[in-house]
Amino acid sequence: MDIEKESISEQKSYPDKTVKSVLEWVEEIVFAVVLIAVIFTFIVRIITVDGRSMMPTYHNGDRVLVSGQAGKLAQGDIVIIVHALEEPIIKRVIATEGQTVDFDRELREVTIDGVPVDETKYGVEPGITEVPDYPGQMLEFPQTVPEGCVFVMGDNRTNSTDSRFKEVGMVDCRNVLGKVFFNLYPFSNMGPVS
Repeated sequence: MDIEKESISEQKSYPDKTVKSVLEWVEEIVFAVVLIAVIFTFIVRIITVDGRSMMPTYHNGDRVLVSGQAGKLAQGDIVIIVHALEEPIIKRVIATEGQTVDFDRELREVTIDGVPVDETKYGVEPGITEVPDYPGQMLEFPQTVPEGCVFVMGDNRTNSTDSRFKEVGMVDCRNVLGKVFFNLYPFSNMGPVS
């Protein structure tokens, strides 16, 4: 009689253990999904490059990881901007608040506070930077970057809608979604942004 009672109680506890185990797994999966959602919403985002404005650094379809918080921006940082152009855009910070941006039209160079920027490290050909001549669409230069803003340009200077154009202009840092810090795709370029 005691043996029968013992085996019946063991059988009753077996489904309880299974249910408990399944519930623990479900709890772990839900926790993991929520954690991943929080990470990819507030800390890191995957962005696909759209367009040719950052060539040769980035090509259409490249994928990058972007920090959720831009922090202090510096000259040379690559940023994602949520802007009036509707779609997020990827550009390089050329100047930060208080710096004066101008263009040497003869040498076709961008200058910051009168000093030409060495852009060959970004793959920009020397003597290619200029202010296109689109009357009424371009900012007048020199321009001093206002407080809390940055001046951005695409590395493909001849095919980039950037801070030279009134529709982009000086970018308020609050419109910077984040800094690009890691290249994901293509795999041949995978690694931290240098």
